[in-house]
Amino acid sequence: MEIALGFIISVFIALTGVGAGSLTTPLLILLVGLPVKECVGTALIFATVVKVVTVPSYVARQQVNWRVFTYLTATGLPGVIGGAFLMKKLPTDLVMGCVGITIASITLVNLFRFAHVVQHDRTRWLGPLGLLIGLETGFSSAGAGAIGALAMMSLTTLSTAEIVGTNLTFGLALSAVGGLIHAGLGDVNRAVLWKLLIGGVAGAIAGASFASRIESKKLRFALCLALVYIGVQLSWTSFSKMYVSAAGPASVAPAAK
Repeated sequence: MEIALGFIISVFIALTGVGAGSLTTPLLILLVGLPVKECVGTALIFATVVKVVTVPSYVARQQVNWRVFTYLTATGLPGVIGGAFLMKKLPTDLVMGCVGITIASITLVNLFRFAHVVQHDRTRWLGPLGLLIGLETGFSSAGAGAIGALAMMSLTTLSTAEIVGTNLTFGLALSAVGGLIHAGLGDVNRAVLWKLLIGGVAGAIAGASFASRIESKKLRFALCLALVYIGVQLSWTSFSKMYVSAAGPASVAPAAK
């Protein structure tokens, strides 16, 4: 299962720039059953390898805007470091619920923006957003691709291909730093990671080779629809567990008497 997941996710990453954490983390939780912190760390390392394979093709086609990349990365890297350490102090189900809400809400905004995008060159505004994206990535591994794409759609005049290429390159920097921190904290499941990478490297190569032939906008729209469902499902499952845990002692107490 993990090999197939790795292949499918990496194809979407290569073609749209979205899905590295937003897909990998919730699917590892819902389908594989890994602990949340292991899912986040494993997803970040997986995303790093997939993007290492994918990014060079966009660089070769000159579809990476280095000015936008610099604005995002300057604040995003400190953010991802803070987010990675913040995660260690929060309850697991709360983290899962926040990941689900983040994925669903950001994706809904992206869906809305597909039909209502008016591009302006406000690249300097990307600095504060880079910090927030970094925090979210270090904390949950999810959201960097979706938020980054939305930010560039709204605040730059980049073409779709440039948005995907720049977003992948920015995501590579964040996932590499965040993944190393989580690996140092012991939050990576190596057995699952290797299986993901077997399918992921093949998917990244396949996706990168078709990137110039397939319209990424349509694929991103389909991916967004799937992400809304995944995000809602994940948050519902997580917060339901929190509710049951909180209500459990109160409901058991009368029976004990």
